[in-house]
Amino acid sequence: MRGITFVRAWAAGASALIAASTLVSESHAQNVIRIGAPLALSGALADSGKKQKLGFDLWLQRVKRAGGIKVGDQTYQVELVTYDYQSDGKRAGELAEKLITDDKVHFMTAPFGSGHTKVTAVVAERYGIPIIACASSEPVHDQGFKNLFGTLSPSIGLIDAMLGKFRSAKGDLGKIAVLGRDDVFPKLMADLVKPAAEKSGMKVVYSGYYPIGTVDHSAALTAMRQGKPDWVFITGYSQDLILARKQMADLGLTAPIVTMITGPVYKEFIDALGPLAENVTSATWWHWATPFKGDDVFGTTKEFYDDVVKASGGTEPDYVHASSAAALVVLQKAIEKAGSLDRAAVRKALTKLDVMTFFGPIKFREDGMNASRSLPLIQIQNGKPVLIYPDELSTTAMKLN
Repeated sequence: MRGITFVRAWAAGASALIAASTLVSESHAQNVIRIGAPLALSGALADSGKKQKLGFDLWLQRVKRAGGIKVGDQTYQVELVTYDYQSDGKRAGELAEKLITDDKVHFMTAPFGSGHTKVTAVVAERYGIPIIACASSEPVHDQGFKNLFGTLSPSIGLIDAMLGKFRSAKGDLGKIAVLGRDDVFPKLMADLVKPAAEKSGMKVVYSGYYPIGTVDHSAALTAMRQGKPDWVFITGYSQDLILARKQMADLGLTAPIVTMITGPVYKEFIDALGPLAENVTSATWWHWATPFKGDDVFGTTKEFYDDVVKASGGTEPDYVHASSAAALVVLQKAIEKAGSLDRAAVRKALTKLDVMTFFGPIKFREDGMNASRSLPLIQIQNGKPVLIYPDELSTTAMKLN
């Protein structure tokens, strides 16, 4: 299949994922757990897809050191079977089907992003395959899927955290302007913040969406500027938000608080914008400064942090790295608890999990989402994302523009 990369990794025999152009017969060996993972290793979502791959890789290395995964009275090796779906949703669905029917994977992980998670979850549901995702959008989890589980907590928790923190930082916070990408997760975040802000007594002076692939936000940003907002709130993915922030500067759109979801959590956002990234705020599902200690192959947030920094040549981990590794942590926990590779048994074990991990607490709701918890807020200060909430973990005060 042209343009598709096959990757397999042995938890008991390799220190990194190994690329290959063809499938090999060993993938059907006994005492091997096969996990399928469609990944965006090229295209618009490649930055996040590569972070997922690194999170998976680090988990595999840790499992190797532990000797494999205990399934009943036997120890199994692990093989990760992955294809690059090139950030194309249709291709993601096709490759999910191939992983199940041709590669005979036991379980699956979903790609980054709510839209592509939904596509692959439909396929996994058809075959009764447990699939672990990193998607926080309730419109993905409210489809009645029985086999979809996600490590991220509901997006509304991010909105609640921001409203509380920003009101404490600016007591007269009165007007908000909202611009969202017309895509599953970014649109949801835009839709959530508007009624929440109004309920808190704020006035929405602008609300709009931009299509996927937009290269000029000037009309929307000019309208936002005319509303003289106290809080500018823009959603999208990294390249969208980098472009929007540059055009804000060109058009003179400023506000005491500028929030972008979720670009500022990524190093590429800061590298692309330099000084323009300063004081931009964002919400996230995990930050390396949160000191969790869990009974898993990483053990602590610090150990995971150190693994990512070493493997990436100095880049600090963000929630994509962490939630991806956590997806395999909980799958491992469920397999061990079930003592079997029977999919129904592992699914049942996932529904009953209540564990503390390096990523934080994970307990799945009836719809498969991770239960709500206090979620971190960050702000870019001096060229780095710093934790500004929860207050008890933050050592840095929030700055207003």
